[in-house]
Amino acid sequence: MDLDQWISKVKDGQHLLEDELQLLCEYVKEILIEESNVQPVNSPVTVCGDIHGQFHDLMKLFETGGHVPETNYIFMGDFVDRGYNSLEVFTILLLLKARYPANITLLRGNHESRQLTQDLVGLVYWLWLLDIGILQTAVSIVNLIWNGGKEREVGKQSEVEVYGFYDECQRKYGNANAWRYCTDVFDYLTLSAIIDGTVLCVHGGLSPDIRTIDQIRVVDRNCEIPHEGPFCDLMWSDPEDIETWAVSPRGAGWLFGSRVTSEFNHVNNLDLVCRAHQLVQEGLKYMFQDKGLVTVWSAPNYCYRCGNVASILSFNENMEREVKFFTETENNQMRGPRTGVPYFL
Repeated sequence: MDLDQWISKVKDGQHLLEDELQLLCEYVKEILIEESNVQPVNSPVTVCGDIHGQFHDLMKLFETGGHVPETNYIFMGDFVDRGYNSLEVFTILLLLKARYPANITLLRGNHESRQLTQDLVGLVYWLWLLDIGILQTAVSIVNLIWNGGKEREVGKQSEVEVYGFYDECQRKYGNANAWRYCTDVFDYLTLSAIIDGTVLCVHGGLSPDIRTIDQIRVVDRNCEIPHEGPFCDLMWSDPEDIETWAVSPRGAGWLFGSRVTSEFNHVNNLDLVCRAHQLVQEGLKYMFQDKGLVTVWSAPNYCYRCGNVASILSFNENMEREVKFFTETENNQMRGPRTGVPYFL
């Protein structure tokens, strides 16, 4: 494998050959299998939130925070779905992991899932996130089926479309093999990382079944994300302005509050929980009076329509924090295919 050549190839907008991608995935799986469910990471390091297939914005993220290996990174999952270029995003991150394994840590997000990357669950979740009404949801699902899996924005005159990872791999390779190779890697991604023993990074949030970090260490992660239980909760839970626990409207994971978070941090000698998973218009948001939890969002103008800024959170060697903000690139909407199929209602 000529990793440097492959990195240049993908940065130039080309795809790896199918057998090259397969070789890369097998190689990275051998690296990931050695990582702990709570992977220790030393400062300095930069923490990133959701990317969601926005490849050009990922390149801008590296311009903002520094390139690997000069800058160390933790990516907190949700690399795929929504954007036009999930394949390129996941491929370049795998290449960087293969080339610089000690300088980049890849966590699993709820979208690193076979189910969410290929069926309507992901679409319904996206619509809920954007607070689109039930009628529009129904119209959009019908439109999705009519368009053969390509979701066109409801109520918009623009032709922006939001894609799932499975559909994208089918279009770019002509078959689902690339999707299978990548989703096999999903099962090897670690669940969390801990920076200098004091900052826990996880995609979603906490679980009522997990009181100590040691309980995360013994979760069996080499599988599809379950529909319930601690593994599911780490991927799906959200903080909320409550004290303890509440049922999540997502249908997976939990809502957890200030007391839960402060107790978890106290028991585990943590200063902070870093997570992603929720769109933040301002790019970064601390929660609770003690600011014991922060949401980092790294996909600017999410879905090419939300108008949000993005951020990354850097920790220096003294664990002092610096937030770096960035906005979308002008290239984002240049790579998406167009379809002439009209709305179906």
